[in-house]
Amino acid sequence: MSRLATMPPGYFALVMATGIVSIGSYFLGFRELGFALLWLNVVQYLALIGFTVLRFIRHRPEFVADLLNESKVVTFLTASAGTFILGSQFVILLKRNDVGTALWVVGIVFWIAFVSAFFTTVITRRDKPTVAEGITGATLILVVATEGMSVLGTLLAASASSKERILFVCLSAYAVGAILYLIFITLILFRWMFFSLDAGTLTPSYWINMGALAITTLAGSRLILSVDEWPFLREIVVFVKGVTFSCWAMAAWWIPLLIIAGLWRHAVQRVPIRYDPQYWSLVFPLGMFTVATILFEKATGLTMLHSVPRITIGLAWVAWVLTFAGMLRSFRKAV
Repeated sequence: MSRLATMPPGYFALVMATGIVSIGSYFLGFRELGFALLWLNVVQYLALIGFTVLRFIRHRPEFVADLLNESKVVTFLTASAGTFILGSQFVILLKRNDVGTALWVVGIVFWIAFVSAFFTTVITRRDKPTVAEGITGATLILVVATEGMSVLGTLLAASASSKERILFVCLSAYAVGAILYLIFITLILFRWMFFSLDAGTLTPSYWINMGALAITTLAGSRLILSVDEWPFLREIVVFVKGVTFSCWAMAAWWIPLLIIAGLWRHAVQRVPIRYDPQYWSLVFPLGMFTVATILFEKATGLTMLHSVPRITIGLAWVAWVLTFAGMLRSFRKAV
């Protein structure tokens, strides 16, 4: 079977990871690196869109099978999340709100389509999986895509004529994403604590446990910075600050636990480290935590956090380079 037929639907995590590392680099003064990663991301995004369309045309049974698979269908939402991240790059680095608006609309269309596909698949399926079989870290991509809608929307609202309506959508997405995180992380922790875990199932996708909170922090920080644009937002800003701080603190709490889980998987259980597209789900949270902390400090004035993103961006760079090199090596072997 060809590589196109078996292409993981979650490969847009590559766009998510590259985009957020680009934004983090730009914010921390590495402007040339930020721009280089932006243009690389444009190429990656267009290539993945092309491959996905081609896969649908040439390998429709495999494409549809992924849509009907409860563990894979949610990963289609990386297309939505990647679209929102790329749109944020255009707005932040190039001030191209027109491109950002177009990508926001495309991302929302993807979000509606794949959220509908996810819940339709998991609800209507007759043979239901167990919690241990059906819940993974990838499930939280649902949260990441929802919060991505809020992040890009708040960037666009500042110069939009209908800013209050856009901010209403952004606040709604922020709230929905936060509630969905509470629901699914409860199931994930239930699985971790009360079902046996083998090293093979403890995949890098569980870093989304942290990444989903980090992007919720970023969405909340953007809303706090938009408080003067909408009177209703001003009335509830204290609540938004409280929720956002809780998300940042919990995201930080996850980092050492996920590192320990990785050490147990590779150092104790001897699982070899080989390139897998799921590793982009490890890179993205590191970059997202960096950007979220920068914006959270700006939104709240908590200057004690100033040094944190300067540490995590280094980790994100190392993770991105190693994963990208692994991806190129795997492509070269396949040729």
